[in-house]
Amino acid sequence: MQSSFSGRKTSCVLGLAATLMVSGCQSGADLGGLMSAGAGMAGAVTMSDQQMQQLGDQTIAQLDSENQLVATNSQYAERLANLTKGWDVVDGNNLDFNVYQVPEMNAFAVPNGSIRLYSGLMDEMNDDEVRYVIAHEIGHVALGHSKRAFQVAYAASAAREAAAASGSSTAAVLSSSELGELGEKLINAQFSQRQENEADDYAIELLKEHDMDVEASISALRKLEAKYGNDSSFFSSHPASGDRANRLESTLN
Repeated sequence: MQSSFSGRKTSCVLGLAATLMVSGCQSGADLGGLMSAGAGMAGAVTMSDQQMQQLGDQTIAQLDSENQLVATNSQYAERLANLTKGWDVVDGNNLDFNVYQVPEMNAFAVPNGSIRLYSGLMDEMNDDEVRYVIAHEIGHVALGHSKRAFQVAYAASAAREAAAASGSSTAAVLSSSELGELGEKLINAQFSQRQENEADDYAIELLKEHDMDVEASISALRKLEAKYGNDSSFFSSHPASGDRANRLESTLN
């Protein structure tokens, strides 16, 4: 990233600050575009908690409308209610849980405390393993990982441009398609290995606090490793399931 050309160095710094909004620091990069991307990321980072809550509420509402939620009297809903009993509020975060009728093994969290599991994950995992997944997603919320991923997703989406054009930094003016795009970017956001380890450690402590099976974290990760491999994805966004299982095995045993 070092260069004798100050213009290129500036574009590299902006590219780093904007993270996912730009693809790299290449010679001849459009400085104006990078400046705009950097400004978009700065605006996203400075959003107030109230604005973040509003944007999160509207984004999850749009995602819920685009995906089939399981029936409230279904086995999925009843099982999830039992597994999350006592977790309505965790570390000051108001949490909302639901299940999408989707066959994939996936789960994600929105920084407003909304956590969604896919039915495919609940089909493949036992109760203790699902609890670990839920606790892991709560960790992403409580530790601010989901908020940072949301900021990056917002800065990289058409939602930011729409809000900026209206003179608003909130989601009040966003269309359903813009909110849907923002939600997809959030679901596919990439967490770092450090963030995943932190969320795992948080999950273990939360499970211990409620006298739940922490060893299930290892078997859950092994199932993901068997299905997707260690070098691909954990759900669609969490790297190195096998490596993380190895780490937890050495920590817990």
